[in-house]
Amino acid sequence: MSQYLLSTYRVVGEVPGAPHGPDETRAFLERVVAVEEDMEANGAFVFGGALRESEAASVVGVGDDLVTDGPYAEAKEQIAGFYIINVENDEAARVWARRVADATNHPIEIRPFAATGRLKDAIG
Repeated sequence: MSQYLLSTYRVVGEVPGAPHGPDETRAFLERVVAVEEDMEANGAFVFGGALRESEAASVVGVGDDLVTDGPYAEAKEQIAGFYIINVENDEAARVWARRVADATNHPIEIRPFAATGRLKDAIG
């Protein structure tokens, strides 16, 4: 089994396909919850979360006391949320990514972990 990060992205200032009104919001949440429940039932779900907008981010500099407001990179697309999943291979990760993309109406980046756990455990 390998762990993967499924990152959801959205365009800053735009939310294509965003739910409008309580009925669409409920349908959106039901789709996402259904995918999460399937992940759990299949043993794939490790952790997940939605993030506040990129304007809520802060960046801490290296070697100084500088802390800046906003995201690290100025980009049109910003990370909106993520899942960490534990699956057999890249293809299984793609299957879950497609389900998340369909549920959220956001593109999903799939990235395998190079290592998992604490670094001190990896070096002995």
